[in-house]
This record gives sequence, structure tokens and C-alpha cells, in this order.
Amino acid sequence: MSTQGYAAPARALHWIMAVLILLTIPAGFVMVQPGIGRSLQNALFIYHKNVGVLLLLLVILRIVWRLRNPAPPLPGHMAGWQAGIARLTHLALYVLLVILPVAGYIRVRAGGFPIESLDALGLPALVPRSDALAETAKAVHYFAGLAIAAVVAMHVGAALLHGIVLRDGVFSRMWPPVGRARR
Repeated sequence: MSTQGYAAPARALHWIMAVLILLTIPAGFVMVQPGIGRSLQNALFIYHKNVGVLLLLLVILRIVWRLRNPAPPLPGHMAGWQAGIARLTHLALYVLLVILPVAGYIRVRAGGFPIESLDALGLPALVPRSDALAETAKAVHYFAGLAIAAVVAMHVGAALLHGIVLRDGVFSRMWPPVGRARR
């Protein structure tokens, strides 16, 4: 079955972000576990904070791209409830991909910790040092992290369903990551 695919820049952004997200979520959960070695914990924190900054920049770029280049229409054969869930899932991903790095930034900066990539650029903290603010942002970041893990699992599950089981052209809208989209 043939459906209209996403443009190459949208597909490249999707797959770059997918790899970073799929590496960053487990890093975030592992880095706060008791009993892990300090050097591993430090490496995971540095990775998590700095990739979070990169993901925020990429999601902003992706939102701008999406506003200027609407998504191709969903296939006509897709049930209305599936199309609705697909739209809600994508919206949830975008919202969480903004909330998570912003809450993470606030947690780190308000807690008085560095974000190495931003510090290297000489960028000052945009929030004041505040333990109360840091704790609130930490809670937001934690629950948003649980939410994005669930939404990503749904998204991947749906992609696998459409790509492997149904083979209805939905997965090929975003595949391959680079090169020419299947039409």
C-alpha cells in the first residue's frame, strides 16, 4: 500500500532525535540509581544534561519545520480512532520534548549545577539559585520522564505494528531516515 511520506529533513530529524531519546531515557533512570559508581554516574549526568540541551534545540527546529511543512495526510484507510490516537501521541511527544529539557535545565541551574555545553559557550544561568525551584523542577522532570517513556513505547509499538504486522504504508512515511521517501 502506498502513502505519502515525510520530507527528508523531517525524517532525518525524527531518526536523530529517536536515537538520542532512546539513549537518554535509560541514562536518566540509571544515573539516579543508588549504588552505581561515581565515575559512571558523573558520565551519565554529563551526557543526560548536554544531550537534553541538544534535544531542546532539535525539537525547536522540528517544530519550526513542522509549522512550515505540515505532515503528510494520514492514510485514508486508517480508522478514525487510530488517527486520533496518532495525533494525540505526536502532540504528547512534542509537548514532553519541550517540558523535559526545560524542567531539567531549571532543576540543574536552580540547584547550582553546571551544564557543561552551555558553560563552555559562556551562557549565564537563566534562573536563580533556589532549592525549592530545583525540587519542583526535579519532580516535573521525573514525572515527564515517566510519561515520555510510556508515550515512546506506544509510538514504537504502533510503528512496529504498522511496519511489520499490518504493512499498510504508515511506517514507510518516516522510513528510510535519509534518501528518498517511499511514495
